[in-house]
Amino acid sequence: MDSVIRAAAIYLLMLIVFRIAGNRSLAQLTAFDLVLLLIISEGIQQAMITSDYSFTNAALLVITLVGLDIMLSLWKRRFPSLEKIVDGSPVLVIADGQMQHEAMNKERVDNGDILSAAREKQGLESVDQIKHAVVEPSGGISIVPKER
Repeated sequence: MDSVIRAAAIYLLMLIVFRIAGNRSLAQLTAFDLVLLLIISEGIQQAMITSDYSFTNAALLVITLVGLDIMLSLWKRRFPSLEKIVDGSPVLVIADGQMQHEAMNKERVDNGDILSAAREKQGLESVDQIKHAVVEPSGGISIVPKER
């Protein structure tokens, strides 16, 4: 039972940490982010397993973590407000062609990020061609071009 409680606590901790870190943290994984993620996973592994390295304990941890994830997805479906808390909401960073600097700072998005998404998804070359830009809960940036 100790392993289940440890796994649930770690799951909740990581959910909170990544929620605080913001959507963009997960969307653009750099080499530094990958190294950080590997180090975090190693530290968490030690907290969950303690001194029990048995296959049974590992299976129990996996079942607990996957079960929590499934349970959370079912709760989000039943309680839509929980989905906003856990996954976040889309954030408008360009509205009617105007940059929303406060929202951009909060989401840690700069002009380069928006232009990159505009080039990749719409073939746009400048911010002047963007009507709306939205940072999605997944961390990606959606672009709506201005009508020509």
